[in-house]
Amino acid sequence: MDLIPLLLAVAIPGLILGVLNWALYPLSVLFELRQRTAPAVTPGAKVSVVIPAYNESVVLRPCVDSILRCGYRNLELILVDDGSTDDTLRIMREYEHDPRVRVIWKRNGGKGSALNAGIERATGEILVFVDADGVFTPRTIPELLAGFRHERVGAVCGNDQPINVHSPLTALLALLTHVGTGMTRRALALTGMLPIVAGNSGAFRADLVRRLGGFRTDTVGEDLELTWRVQFAGYDVEFAPRALVLAEVPSTLGGLWRQRVRWQRGLIQTVRRHRERFRQVPRRPVDVYLPLNVIGLLGLPVLQLATLALTIVAVAAGQLTFDGLLGVLAWAGMGLALGVTTLSIVLDRAWRDLRLLIVLPLWVPLSVMMALVTIRALWQEARGDEAKWNKLERTGVRTVTA
Repeated sequence: MDLIPLLLAVAIPGLILGVLNWALYPLSVLFELRQRTAPAVTPGAKVSVVIPAYNESVVLRPCVDSILRCGYRNLELILVDDGSTDDTLRIMREYEHDPRVRVIWKRNGGKGSALNAGIERATGEILVFVDADGVFTPRTIPELLAGFRHERVGAVCGNDQPINVHSPLTALLALLTHVGTGMTRRALALTGMLPIVAGNSGAFRADLVRRLGGFRTDTVGEDLELTWRVQFAGYDVEFAPRALVLAEVPSTLGGLWRQRVRWQRGLIQTVRRHRERFRQVPRRPVDVYLPLNVIGLLGLPVLQLATLALTIVAVAAGQLTFDGLLGVLAWAGMGLALGVTTLSIVLDRAWRDLRLLIVLPLWVPLSVMMALVTIRALWQEARGDEAKWNKLERTGVRTVTA
């Protein structure tokens, strides 16, 4: 049986989807050229920072300290303990002497319900949501606020970067963060198509969040789902690349697997929730992008696995060799990956991360794992398995300083 026609039938659609995605990257350079130095924000808009926490005693103090010491004056910090069983609540209570801090305890109900409890008590005009391991710089809040360039900006996404770069895996995740976060979000924000404000580095207009009903509690992708509603309500979503939030990335393959399965399940749940939007005539640029984005995130991994399997079989059958077109494509792909990753580091001005490029070849096996993650998420959703928060096990390792 000639496998080449079948291989091409599977590989070409995947190649087209990949090219469409990579075609966004030049726009990130245009985004950077458009940017001006963010103005210094004087005490004006009141900012309420909401931190939901469940068993976060290992990382909570550095997070809270970085926010209270960031220098922004008109600040309110709301700490929400979601029924922790460790010392999280006790650590929160240590900060109650500060008039800027409010502590809330609630029974365990998940991240969405914890965020909503914080929103209910918040009094600021701008709500900033951050996970309990996030570390702010003195410029994080001013840069987020600078992203609200006009009244129709409903949300601003910050630039989350790894704080625990101490192994080949975390080094690779640091590189991929520059590409997936820094470059992609720049390009999508420039075109009005940014579909997510990350749950650990995002700012929203408080009145808009309340009007939209806050976070949903029936999904593990609450940040993604809320961002879609912001876009569908006719508001812009901006990206603030200098609004850095340093946070932990998974340090084990098991932790990474669980995190990414949760992310993919959150995407699937959000698509289901808003499937009617996909059947309507596009109203905004994001309506054009979302179907392509969903196909790329959920369909492309399946095509990648099928292509890999057929390639292995074709090589084993002697129908394909690496000294022809396949070899050229492989070298071209590696060169493109190196170029894009280097450019993403330059755009983020993270010069120290250039030394991490040595682990870039690990991107290939990791991409296979991420494809399997998608298969797992699709299978769990199809079976109706219970979706859990599966919070990352914190290590407290900090190799990067704010």
